Amino acid sequence: MTTQTPTILFVCKKNGGKSQMAAALAELHAGDRAEIHSAGTHPGTAINALSADVIAELGADMSRGVPKAIDPDLLRRADRTIILGNEAQVEPIEGMRGTIERWITDEPSERGIEGDERMRLVRDDIDRRVGTLLSELGITNAS
Repeated sequence: MTTQTPTILFVCKKNGGKSQMAAALAELHAGDRAEIHSAGTHPGTAINALSADVIAELGADMSRGVPKAIDPDLLRRADRTIILGNEAQVEPIEGMRGTIERWITDEPSERGIEGDERMRLVRDDIDRRVGTLLSELGITNAS
């Protein structure tokens, strides 16, 4: 079990969907036992409303999120930086203490699945991965 509170940074391209979903789910499951952030490599202008709706179905909230760029200081101090999907690129920077990993998440649209059903499948894939990550960090589910 980790004695300090781990810092996790979730990143996607626009920071309006997948990285915000991952952060909301991590906050739901970890409570105050982790410091959770999200950012985008090319931030959009708004949260994806459908993403927010399906996250709310699980009791998580990303509706107040605002797409934002990666803060280099946060990137340096994050214990884990998780890139969601294959569009965003994050290069290590000098002074980084943590690791960068990439989650190639389920993309149901490649199978012709769209709308709410697509977003729920994406959410559930991210939720499973978040659970595994928190377990690796010694954080049991708070929700």
